[in-house]
Amino acid sequence: MTMSLAEVGSLTARHGFANEDFVRDEFNNWRISKLAQDWLVAMHYNLNEIEYVRAEKLHGYKTDVQVQVMVMIKLKHLTDIQNIQVKLVSNRSAGFNQIDKRWVDKYIELWDIPSNVAKILKHYTGELPPYRNDTRDKRRMFMDEMTAQEQCELLGFLKCNRILIVSDIIKGRGEFHAEWILVILNTGQEFEWSLEPINVAMNYFGNGDIIITKNGNIRIGHITMQRKGGDGGRSTANMLQFKANPLELLKLKQ
Repeated sequence: MTMSLAEVGSLTARHGFANEDFVRDEFNNWRISKLAQDWLVAMHYNLNEIEYVRAEKLHGYKTDVQVQVMVMIKLKHLTDIQNIQVKLVSNRSAGFNQIDKRWVDKYIELWDIPSNVAKILKHYTGELPPYRNDTRDKRRMFMDEMTAQEQCELLGFLKCNRILIVSDIIKGRGEFHAEWILVILNTGQEFEWSLEPINVAMNYFGNGDIIITKNGNIRIGHITMQRKGGDGGRSTANMLQFKANPLELLKLKQ
């Protein structure tokens, strides 16, 4: 949904736009916030049936903002808890956004990755050094530098476990798994948002071929899997990360 510049100015002046506090505050001011009212309607609430809304920001989970909605229907009080993952973007060209990052060993625990595939991933991230001396990067190996057998083994594992992988990196597990994803674009000249059930995001981002890209990375549908890199040469550069472009969800409303 697109808002006028006047509405955008009012929102940013009142709350700023630095982080998830913006979303939390809008929900907590839902009686006067047209934006929060639109979000609640998008989540299939009837505004006339809502008694109160309470939101708080969480840390360390797929859920960024947890919203508690008290709904009164025919004198029956029902409390809903909605977990929302928030993606704030200030530039259309910002591109891909990290959606998950862990050491390979953590993914081994999550997905029961066999030892042969784990070894491939560790050569890919640089936890294990290259086993050949003609790689493009002396610190690690790209997937197109692996043997055909290794490429086949990794792609086969990803294809067999696609649903589990996509669910864990986008939705998460446990009490604070995300149920909705809210993407907000605010460039200063334009303001757009899309609030979708997390399963819609999973279906969109996870849908498509699983391939090795021309750069030697891996793509799972609309998700890129790659070595984290950066970090000033610290060991954390050897973590495995998954990235996607949240702005693609805005297209679903067009």
